[in-house]
Amino acid sequence: MINAVVVGVLAACSAGEPTGTPDPAEPSAVAGVGAAPTSQAPTSAAPQPCPLFPADNVWHADVSRLPVHRNSAAYVASIGADSTVHPDFGAGLYGGGPIGIPVTTVPPGTPSVRVTFEYASESDRGPYPIPANARVESGGDRHVILHDPARCKLYELFAASPNADGGWRAGSGAIYDLRTNKLRPRGWTSADAAGLPILAGLVRYEEVARGRIDHAIRVTAPRTRDAYVWPARHAASDDSDPNLPPMGLRLRLKSTVDISRMPTQARVVAQAMQRYGVILADNGSPWFISGAPDNRWNNDALRALKSLPGTDFEAIDAESLMVSPDSAQCRST
Repeated sequence: MINAVVVGVLAACSAGEPTGTPDPAEPSAVAGVGAAPTSQAPTSAAPQPCPLFPADNVWHADVSRLPVHRNSAAYVASIGADSTVHPDFGAGLYGGGPIGIPVTTVPPGTPSVRVTFEYASESDRGPYPIPANARVESGGDRHVILHDPARCKLYELFAASPNADGGWRAGSGAIYDLRTNKLRPRGWTSADAAGLPILAGLVRYEEVARGRIDHAIRVTAPRTRDAYVWPARHAASDDSDPNLPPMGLRLRLKSTVDISRMPTQARVVAQAMQRYGVILADNGSPWFISGAPDNRWNNDALRALKSLPGTDFEAIDAESLMVSPDSAQCRST
């Protein structure tokens, strides 16, 4: 669970008020990444909170009014028209590990360590501030997500393991300044196949508990094309089939899908998929959406998302949001 206080951002490239409302019968929100700001106005001497990327970052873009992509039907069919959404996060354990991609908050003063990379030419050298209790994702990807609010930095590793000498080794790694919209160099991977930050697209308990997610959600697909579209920076396929989706493709849950009867936790996630959509970031099982593990999740409530088939989604054309191909800044919609 993330325990650092970070003020949630209202997207400059979104419009309207949040539609999610907390359920009094469920646990209330606690301070965490995306926690609601206090009503007290900050003074000039007060330290500014660290955002999860600027408010005008593409992850925060309201895409509810963007046009449907001309190849939407083919993309949805290739991901799985009859396959359903799977929340790849929850409470408890599965296969001996937490369900989801855990996030470690880096305490102030944490010493940095050297990381050696398999894909060093596309990795940020570091060093990386990895606490002794850093959490590693269960399963094959072994992501390590390090949120450093003191430095306002995000450090992410793929296929990470500690060495006996105190250093670490990983497949790839990326470092992000959370106050900027800077993208990785073109053609570079990150800790994710698409060259995107993972934390930006994770569903987190604190934001759902307060009734609102203000960003797109990370999603996977079984097969992708050897191509990527903004804001992605990297492809992970040798297949040139034009009906396969490129990395970075944005899709949204159709506005006509009735989500009003879903349990609160599922409904808040579904509302985000209608307003902010999902971004294809890795190869994997169809319609698996990513989140951080937390024992306050209600797994039964989250299972309601499995009622949403692929045909409830549409790919969208997000090109009009782009200010620059090398920046994640987006225009207002």
